[in-house]
Amino acid sequence: MFDDVQQWFRAFAQPTVLVELVTLAVCVALAWLMVSAVRRAVHRNEPRSILFGRKVVDGVLFPLTLLGLVYVARAVVVQWVPLAAFKLVIPVLISLVVIRVGVKVLQAAFPQAAWVRPIERSISWLAWLAMVLWVTGLLPLVLQQLDEITWKVGASTLSVRTMIEGVVTACAVLIVTLWISSAIEARLLRSVTGSELSVRKAFSNAARALLMFLGLILALSAVGIDLTALSVLGGAVGVGIGFGLQKLAANYVSGFVILAERSVRIGDNVRVDGFEGRITDITGRYTVIRSGVGRESIVPNEMLITQRVENLSLADPRVWMSTVVSVGYDSDVDLVIRLLGESALVNPRVLRDPGPAVALSAFGADGLEFTVGFWITDPENGVLGLRSDINLAILAALRAHQIEIPYPQRVVHLQRPESPAGVEETRASPGAAAIA
Repeated sequence: MFDDVQQWFRAFAQPTVLVELVTLAVCVALAWLMVSAVRRAVHRNEPRSILFGRKVVDGVLFPLTLLGLVYVARAVVVQWVPLAAFKLVIPVLISLVVIRVGVKVLQAAFPQAAWVRPIERSISWLAWLAMVLWVTGLLPLVLQQLDEITWKVGASTLSVRTMIEGVVTACAVLIVTLWISSAIEARLLRSVTGSELSVRKAFSNAARALLMFLGLILALSAVGIDLTALSVLGGAVGVGIGFGLQKLAANYVSGFVILAERSVRIGDNVRVDGFEGRITDITGRYTVIRSGVGRESIVPNEMLITQRVENLSLADPRVWMSTVVSVGYDSDVDLVIRLLGESALVNPRVLRDPGPAVALSAFGADGLEFTVGFWITDPENGVLGLRSDINLAILAALRAHQIEIPYPQRVVHLQRPESPAGVEETRASPGAAAIA
C-alpha cells in the first residue's frame, strides 16, 4: 500500500516498472493458455458455467489463475527489483475475482430473476471501492473510524465496522453455498430424462435447501449472533407453521413425496380435477400441467396426494383414443368395419402395433353405431387435429362405397278426431287432420 500520492507516482517512475509490466504480461498470457487448455479438455461450452463463462476471460477460473500466477511472479521479482505495479495489480485482481464469483454464482443460481442485475452492480461498485481504499491506504483509516461508532443493544456493544464485516462474511458464505448447490444441481440434472429426472430434481432441491440452511447458520454465527437466542424464534416459527401455514407445509411435504415415490413424473399425461395435460415441471409447492391447447394449470401438490389423479402414461406411454360413427341399418357391417379400420391408419401418429380396433358398440335410434379405437404415444401434440384427419378419411371412405350416414329420423302419427255422440260424423278433408 502507498502512503501518499507522491510516493505512488515516484514508484511508477522507476525503470524497474517495465520489468514488472513484462512479467505481468507473461502471467496474463500463461493464464489465458492454461484456462483455454482446461476448457478444451473438459469440453465446457455452457454459457452459464461459473468457472468458464461464455469466453475464456468471462468465468471465474481466469482471474483466479491469473491471481495465483501474479503471486508467484511477485515472490520471484521482489528479490531483484522493488515492487510498484504488483502492489496495484494484486488488489485489482482480487476485486475482479470477487466480482466474477458473485455475479456468476447469482446468474447460475437465479438465471431469470429480475433482482439479480441490481445486486450485480452493487457487488461491482463495492468491490472497486474497497480496492481504491486499499491501494490508497485509506481502508485501515476508514475501518478505524467505523469501529469507533458504537451503540449498545441489550448486553452487547455493536459497531458499524462489526456490522459491515458481518454482512460481508454472511454474503461470502451464502455465495459459496449457492455455488456448491448450483454445481450439485448441474451435475445431477445433466443429460437426464424420464423418470430419473424427478428423483434427481428432488435430491437437488433437498441439497440446495440443506446447504442454504447451513450457510445461514454459519453466516449468523459469523456476524456474532448467539444461535441459542433463536430458540424462542424457532418455537414461534414452528407454531406458525403448525397453525397458520398448514397448507403451505402440506404442499411442500407433498412435493417431496411426489418426487420421491414417482407416482407422477415430469412428462406424464395426467387428468386432475377435470383438467388433462402433460406435466412440465414439479416444484416444491406446485406442479405445472400443460394441456394440448397450450393452457397451463398450476396444481398444488397436496391435491395430487389427496385427490384422485388419472395418470394416462404411468406404466405405458401409449394413450387410447376413439371416435364414434353411425351408418344405416342396411349397410354391410363387415365392409364398414374394414373401411373404418383402414381409415384410422391414415395418420402416422396412430400406432400400428397395437393397431386400430373397430366394434359395433350400439344400435342407435338412427343407425348402427361403430366405435373406432386407436393408440397414440404423443397426446401432448394435441388430439383434435388427429381426430379430424381420421374422421375426414372415414367420411371419404363411406361416401366412396355409397354407405349411408343416416340423418335423425322421427315417426309422426296422424289420427282423425272422434265425432261427438249424437252428432252426425262429417267427412274431414286431409288438411283438417289433427296431429296426435
